[in-house]
Amino acid sequence: MNMDLETRINDLETRLAFQDDTIQALNDVLVAQQRVVERLQMQLEALAKRQQELVDELGSVDDDEAPPPHY
Repeated sequence: MNMDLETRINDLETRLAFQDDTIQALNDVLVAQQRVVERLQMQLEALAKRQQELVDELGSVDDDEAPPPHY
C-alpha cells in the first residue's frame, strides 16, 4: 500500500511539472501574440489616419474640378 501511494504521488508530481511547463509555454505564446496584436493595431491606426489625409487632399481637389451635375 505504501508503495502504491508513493507511485501515485510521483505520478501526480510529474503531471504537475508538465502542466506547469505547458502553462508557461502558453503564457509565452500569449504574450507574443499580444505584442503582435498591439503592433497591428498601431499600424492600422496609422493607415486609417493616412487614408483620411489622402481622402481629405483628394476630396478638396475633386470638389473644385467636378463637372456640373447636369453632365
